[in-house]
Amino acid sequence: QVQLVESGGGLVQPGGSLRLSCAASGSIFSIYVMGWYRQAPGKQREWVASITSGNTTNYADSVKGRFTISRDNDKNTVYLQMNKLKPEDSAVYYCKAAIGPMRDWGKGNLVTVSS
Repeated sequence: QVQLVESGGGLVQPGGSLRLSCAASGSIFSIYVMGWYRQAPGKQREWVASITSGNTTNYADSVKGRFTISRDNDKNTVYLQMNKLKPEDSAVYYCKAAIGPMRDWGKGNLVTVSS
């Protein structure tokens, strides 16, 4: 099991930027597939982006071109750089680590995009 702690959320105006971080425990972080998900009030949790151990990235269409996922294996951390934020990006953002059948989630970090 891996412990995940998200940080970096908050309130930002439309068009602004935020960078989320997710720090993971354990010594085998480099082989995990890491992902970011989000859940807005009254909606289901949705996938946002993921990055493999080989740094292959994938994005939901709704964030493609605006968000960038990256990882630093030396720091056991995955990042989500969010640019050109829109009100509809407001949600609790969750980090997920996956390897084989294992899935671990962080507790979430709130992002609010509002003027």
